[in-house]
Amino acid sequence: MASPSKSLEVIVLAAGKGTRMRSHLPKVLHQIGGRPLLAHVLDTAHALEAGRVHVVYGHGGEQVPTVINDSSVNWVLQEQQHGTGHAVAQAMPGVDPAALVLVLYGDVPLIRSKTLHQLVERAEAGALALLTMELSDAGAYGRIVRDAQGNITSIVEKKDADSEQLAIREINTGFLAAPAEKLRHWLSRLSNDNAQGEYYLTDIVAMAVDEGYSVVSENPAKVTEIEGINSKAELARMERTYQSEQTDALMEQGLTLRDPARFDLRGELSIGRDVVIDVNVIVEGKVELGDNVHIGPNTLLRDVVVGADSEVLANCVLEQANVGKGCRIGPFARLRPGAALADNVHVGNFVEIKNSEIGEGSKVNHLAYVGDSKVGTNVNVGAGAITANYDGANKHQTVIEDGASVGANSVMVAPVAIGKNATLAAGTILRKDAPAGELTLSAGKQRSIKGWKRPTKNK
Repeated sequence: MASPSKSLEVIVLAAGKGTRMRSHLPKVLHQIGGRPLLAHVLDTAHALEAGRVHVVYGHGGEQVPTVINDSSVNWVLQEQQHGTGHAVAQAMPGVDPAALVLVLYGDVPLIRSKTLHQLVERAEAGALALLTMELSDAGAYGRIVRDAQGNITSIVEKKDADSEQLAIREINTGFLAAPAEKLRHWLSRLSNDNAQGEYYLTDIVAMAVDEGYSVVSENPAKVTEIEGINSKAELARMERTYQSEQTDALMEQGLTLRDPARFDLRGELSIGRDVVIDVNVIVEGKVELGDNVHIGPNTLLRDVVVGADSEVLANCVLEQANVGKGCRIGPFARLRPGAALADNVHVGNFVEIKNSEIGEGSKVNHLAYVGDSKVGTNVNVGAGAITANYDGANKHQTVIEDGASVGANSVMVAPVAIGKNATLAAGTILRKDAPAGELTLSAGKQRSIKGWKRPTKNK
């Protein structure tokens, strides 16, 4: 998208308390798609290649800039909230007088950059450009008043509108673009003589008309672009709208979703060909799935890479892990941060792997824990085997070399190493290194105790 010929600066209004959210969290920090509402708006602003972005915040104090953590933003504190006109005026001292100003809203997250670019182009032509839309029910929106020739003459807020004006279906979305010099002039003339006792940004429209300045309108493609969030119910509906847009885009890229309504993307997902995702899968952070990857139901993927032809079965959790090609994981497996699986690795049910490398062709198939370990190729780790990697103060590494076999219910007390092609007998507690090619066991001779009585419960 080409940047506007005139320098563009964006003002985002994000000072509202959000009383109906019934939360201590500032409204713009509530999330859709795993990110704050305001973060979505800032992404759109940056996509317009604005010279500078100003965010006017108020409720929540330093919590808003701290959570967003965008150093490119000029954060402007509005200590007292006296309306949208007052909010925009707080940011104007930091705006270049020669710039074009675009006003956005921190609680309207799905506005598209394409729509805004069209609005900015209208303002560049020498006009006050408004984003308007016709609705069957105009609700609480301000109404666009036009003359007999169809020219915009003013915007009337619902609480100040008469019965005839309330019947108008064309509404003001709040989004506008105008030259900074003109906007600063109109803002200086605002009055709070209205039902709300506030300085309405919308009053600048009548001022522009009185001065003979052109006022034009642009329309968004979808109503969801201009919908704000004021309650938890609206937040939930917006989440579903957002998710629907994400799934549509992913399916256009070739992703097979067993049920798009039961998939949540809370980050970024890149896919190869013929990827299939079953129901109730959540994707967070940055996730990359190679060709022919299949993800089973009820699975969480967070900041992971899964190589081609790999399968993740039901009820798995993969976090900050790398999975090679042709792997099979689950069901009910957990890969924790630092887990790195080479090609053709099998990780089975109720297995947990943390901060460990698992070599090509190795198997950890049942009820095992592998932590802080380096496992070679073609290793088999039996059911119930664990690496005892923590001594109560520090973590230690276990090394299992190529071709080794670890018997069921073995405990490897780190730091310890198992040599190439070594075998650990079932039930072994390994406290010293096991030599390559040998059988190592720690269990004593089996014996039975005659006359032993099983304890009984006290009556």
